Amino acid sequence: MTLSFGEKLRRLRVAKGQTLQEVADAVGVSKPHVWELEKNISKNPGLELVKRLAAHFRVQISDLAGEPNDAEVRIFGREFKGMTDDQKKIILDLAEQLNKKKKDG
Repeated sequence: MTLSFGEKLRRLRVAKGQTLQEVADAVGVSKPHVWELEKNISKNPGLELVKRLAAHFRVQISDLAGEPNDAEVRIFGREFKGMTDDQKKIILDLAEQLNKKKKDG
């Protein structure tokens, strides 16, 4: 599932139980700016703001603003490493089938 920057930000804020104002105060921006980021109205936050948000939520910058599936790929990679060769083959075959089905409609 691909999440936008704004959705990732909103989920982190809600998971931490913080208000828009609390996040805004913590990273030095206005409450409306945080709201605009969450709603994807303001789509290109500066690198410094992304760094402050990542530090505030204690996540990697790439988890917040990187490739949409970076975190999922790392999680899958950790799980995949612990599998037997047979299990890996099953997973790869399944992924191939799912991708083919997706392309076929």
